[in-house]
Amino acid sequence: MARDKTEAAAEGEAAPERSYREQLDFLNPIAQPLASRKLTRKLYKCIRKAAKHKQIRRGVKEVQKFINKGEKGITVLAGDTLPIDVYCHIPIMCEDRSLPYAYVPSKSDLGAAAGSKRPTCVIMIKPHEEYQETYNECLEEVSALPLPL
Repeated sequence: MARDKTEAAAEGEAAPERSYREQLDFLNPIAQPLASRKLTRKLYKCIRKAAKHKQIRRGVKEVQKFINKGEKGITVLAGDTLPIDVYCHIPIMCEDRSLPYAYVPSKSDLGAAAGSKRPTCVIMIKPHEEYQETYNECLEEVSALPLPL
């Protein structure tokens, strides 16, 4: 039994990473506004910098708690999370508080950008002076994305 788990883990690590195009096949119907390939890369870069300075909120419970407390930042959601009931209320909370949000195609890439081995379905990036320029670029582009009806 233990051997099966280690073999499965080795196979999971050996699996080639899917491209942005291939990841789009696994998106939820609610994944709007979806970040472009270029914006997705910028968001991952900003998340890595924010994680280094411990300026991220990760997970539905934590992000929801800090949105309710009035914390500002960019919310990044994974578009391939199932079931969607887990986090479908987060975009509504962001819209009510005028917080920018965007979807990226992969929860495993989102978790990896945050420096975690586990996939995560939502992250909030908080502003910080160390990476302010990258944060402002992402904020501008995410705010320019069209909101769903």
